[in-house]
Amino acid sequence: METTIKHTASDSALSTEWQYDVIIAGSGAGGLAAAVTAAHHGLKVLLAERAPFCGGATARSGGWAWTPGNPLAVADGVIEPRDDYRAYLKAVTGDDYDSERVEMFLEQVPHMVGFFQQHTPLQFTPGKSICDIYGKLPGAGTGHRSVAASPLYGTQLPKHLLAILPDQYRMTSFWGMGIMAGPDLGHFLNAMKRPASFLYAAKRFAIHLWDKVVHRRNMQMVNGLALVARLLRAADEKGVDIRVNTAVEGLIQDENGKVCGAYLRTPEGRIRVHAAKGVVLATGGYPADSGRRKNFPRTPTGQEHWTLAVPEADGAGLTLAEQAGGYLDARGKSPAAWCPVSLVRFKDGSEGVFPHIADRAKPGIIGVLKNGRRFVNEANGYYDYVSGMLGTVPEDEAVESWLIGDRRAVRSYMFGFAKPRPVPLALYTRYLNCITEADTLDQLAERCGIDPVGLMQTVAEFNRHAKQGQDPLFGRGETPFNRYGGDASTGYPNPSLAPLGKGPYYAVKIQVGSFGTFAGIAVDAHSRVKTADGGIVEGLYAVGCDQKSVFGGHYPCGGINIGPALTFGYAVGRHLAGVSRYEDDGTYFPSADYRGGAHTESVPT
Repeated sequence: METTIKHTASDSALSTEWQYDVIIAGSGAGGLAAAVTAAHHGLKVLLAERAPFCGGATARSGGWAWTPGNPLAVADGVIEPRDDYRAYLKAVTGDDYDSERVEMFLEQVPHMVGFFQQHTPLQFTPGKSICDIYGKLPGAGTGHRSVAASPLYGTQLPKHLLAILPDQYRMTSFWGMGIMAGPDLGHFLNAMKRPASFLYAAKRFAIHLWDKVVHRRNMQMVNGLALVARLLRAADEKGVDIRVNTAVEGLIQDENGKVCGAYLRTPEGRIRVHAAKGVVLATGGYPADSGRRKNFPRTPTGQEHWTLAVPEADGAGLTLAEQAGGYLDARGKSPAAWCPVSLVRFKDGSEGVFPHIADRAKPGIIGVLKNGRRFVNEANGYYDYVSGMLGTVPEDEAVESWLIGDRRAVRSYMFGFAKPRPVPLALYTRYLNCITEADTLDQLAERCGIDPVGLMQTVAEFNRHAKQGQDPLFGRGETPFNRYGGDASTGYPNPSLAPLGKGPYYAVKIQVGSFGTFAGIAVDAHSRVKTADGGIVEGLYAVGCDQKSVFGGHYPCGGINIGPALTFGYAVGRHLAGVSRYEDDGTYFPSADYRGGAHTESVPT
C-alpha cells in the first residue's frame, strides 16, 4: 500500500511510470556527487533538475571546497592530525558543534576526493595557499585544506551535456569569461605590470572571443562551472539519467512511511516514478524564497536581501521534506551564508548581484557605515563583513555600508563590478553608475549620504596606523588569511593595509546578500531526514544547502558549502548502495593514526 504527498492531479492523469533505484532532485554539487557515487556502485539513478540548465548555485560559485585531510595535501607532504580540524571547528562553532555530523564529514572527506580523482573525470587543483579565516584560533590551517575542480575546455564535453550546462555567471566573469582564483587571477591583475602576465591574459581573452563567435558561449570553464561540468560528465559516463525541465512535485510513501518514489512534472507530462532505494533532496535550500526570508535577521518583509543563488532555490526541497514528516532546523549562528553584495543595473533593465569577495582585503580600501566609521575587519571573511553590518547598524536604519577606495586601489584591483586597468573606469562610474566618484572625501560622502566629518576622521586615523602596518581597531592583517587576500607589492609593511592616498576617491554601496542558506532540513549523520520526534523518514535524504549546515551557521573557511555538499553527497551515494569499503586504493594514507582508524567504515544501522 502507498500513500502520496503533494500531488496536484489524479493518478489517472499520469502519462506513464518509471522504475529507478534512486531519484535525486537537484543538480548542484551535492546532488551530482550523490548521483555519480550511487551509479558507480551499480544503482539506476534518475537526476531531476527543474531548471533548463544543471548546476544551480554551484555553477555560479568560486568552486572551492573545504576538504581537510584531502589526498592532494597528503601527496604534497602535508599531513595533519584530525584533532587539528576538530579543535579549529570547535573553536569556531562553540555550542553549535555537531560532533556526529562533523565526524562523518572528516571521515568521508579524504575518500571523497580520492574517489573522484581515481574513478571519475572530476580532477582537483589543490589550494596550497588558501588559509582558514580565523588564524588565531587553535588548529587553524594555513593552506592545503581546500581543492577546486581543474579547469575544463568545453569541447571535452559531449554536445548533449554542453547544451544543459549554463554559461559562466555574468556578474563574476570578465565579459563572460571566467577567471580562477590564484595564478590565473594574478595574471589578469598584473597584466599592466608584467609582460608575461599581459601575454597570458591576452591569449585567454582571445580564445574567449573566438569561442563566443564559434560556439556562442564561454568554453574555458573554471570555478564552480568546471566542477559542475566535470560532475555532469562523470554522471553521464556512469549511466545517470539526467533530465532538465523536470520537477519533483510530490513524494510517494508506503504504508510504513518510507519514501519509495516521487511524482515528476516533465516535458512529457506528469510521471510517477518508483525509487527502490529512496529519494535525495538537493534543490539548493531556500535563499530565493522571500516568504521564508522574513525569518532572517533585519529582513522584515523578506525583500531586504539579495541572493547569489538561482531562482529555483526557493525551498522546494524543504517543502517536500516537511510534507513527508521532516522539519526545518534553524538553530545556529546564522540562517544564511552571508555575503556583502552590490547591485548593478544594466541598460537593458536587468539587475545583477555582485559578490564582494576579493576587493575588501586589498590595501587602500576600507568599509564604513553611514556615520563614516569602520565597523569590521574588512579582510576577514565575507560572512564576517555582513555580520558586522547586521550587528552594528542601528535598528531604525537600512543595513548597508560603503566600500571606499583611492584611485590607486580601484585601478589596481577589482572594486565591486569595476575591473582594473586597462578597462576604462568611466564604464562603471558614468555608463553603469555602479561606482560613485568624487575628487575629495567630503564630496564623496555627500554623494553617498555618508557623514563627511566621520569619514574624514576615519580615513585620517586609518591612514596613520596603516603606514605602520597596524589596525588597532580590528586587527586587519594580523592573520595569514588577511595577508593572503592583500597585496605585498605596495611597499607598506602589511600587505592588507595601505593608507588611502590622493583623490579622486570611489565608493560602492554594499547590501546584505548570501550564497545560500545554512538553516535547512534536519538530518542525521548519514543525511537521512529526521522527524521532530527524533525519528527518521526512511528512504529520504537531504544534501547540499537543503540540509542544515554541518557547521551550525558558522563560516570557518571558504568552501564550507561545496566541501560538505560533495562529501555528504558522496556519503549518501554509498549509503544508498549499502557499501562499506572505500573506493580509493589507500595509497594516499600513510598511517592509521592519520586516518583516525582502519581504512573501513562501520555500516550504519
